[in-house]
Amino acid sequence: MMAGRTEVLRCRGARPHAWLVLVATTLAIGACASAPRAPVIERAETAKAPAARPDKAATRTKAARDPDWRPKTYTVQKGDTLYTIALEHGLDYKELAEWNGIDNPNLIRVGQQLRIVQPASGATTSALKAPAAVEARPVGNTEMLKVEPRGAKFPYSDKALAQIQDAKPQAPKAEPEPKPAKPEPRPQPEDGDADEGLAWAWPAAGKLLADFSDKSKGVDIAGRAGQPVLASAPGRVVYSGSGLRGYGKLIIIKHNKTYLSAYAHNSQLLVKEGQSVAKGQKIAEMGNTDTDQVKLHFEIRRFGKPVDPLKHLPG
Repeated sequence: MMAGRTEVLRCRGARPHAWLVLVATTLAIGACASAPRAPVIERAETAKAPAARPDKAATRTKAARDPDWRPKTYTVQKGDTLYTIALEHGLDYKELAEWNGIDNPNLIRVGQQLRIVQPASGATTSALKAPAAVEARPVGNTEMLKVEPRGAKFPYSDKALAQIQDAKPQAPKAEPEPKPAKPEPRPQPEDGDADEGLAWAWPAAGKLLADFSDKSKGVDIAGRAGQPVLASAPGRVVYSGSGLRGYGKLIIIKHNKTYLSAYAHNSQLLVKEGQSVAKGQKIAEMGNTDTDQVKLHFEIRRFGKPVDPLKHLPG
């Protein structure tokens, strides 16, 4: 107790400036103890955050904004066929032939200019036939002829009166009003005319042999001979044959105004041109025509331009 009083007396006896320094130091220590600490952010952790990966929906949305790149006309090059020109522009080769007045799809010439878009009036580029000229011949008698009813006098009698009454012109019978013509039914649009709204399905089950590239233009799916090949989406068959070099027995389906799909190297083709097919319908059997092994080469084309099928097919 005495020691404590001695320490207090010593502090009171200290110099005034020393006492002030002691008080200021005590207050500073108390303020530091009560103030909250600021959070520490590791910049390295922020830099390591992975970037978001674009999903398939975003890819399809971007594709929907891409304009139609196709020109209005195309000049035939060496090695072209009407089938390849139609495929590369997303068209039905029969429509392409019709628009350009081509009777034989196998006969086109280098330098020939083809219409790629449908004519507004349905006319083709072939010359229209003029109506045959009609020779004008003068009328033999050019004088005006007066034609008037001739009058005749008959003595009055019941017989003459009956003859006059019979000779009076009969009032024309009222014809029934024509019924309004029924409007002709409009052709139904092709399946999936909401161009970007197609729900695609895998055309075959099997191991993926090759991914999409600018050179491959599609993907290759391994399988066994005779394995079913299915329509990846509903549409109309616009080609069924083996006229495109490098594809073997090929089927092309037009799904809407935007998309085509191609199925190559088949052993058997089970659908015909012009036939409508449903999603998942068997259209061919897998084979190795014009290739070195049994496989399906599958392409999706937007306005005729190849796109990666894996961005459209389910996971």
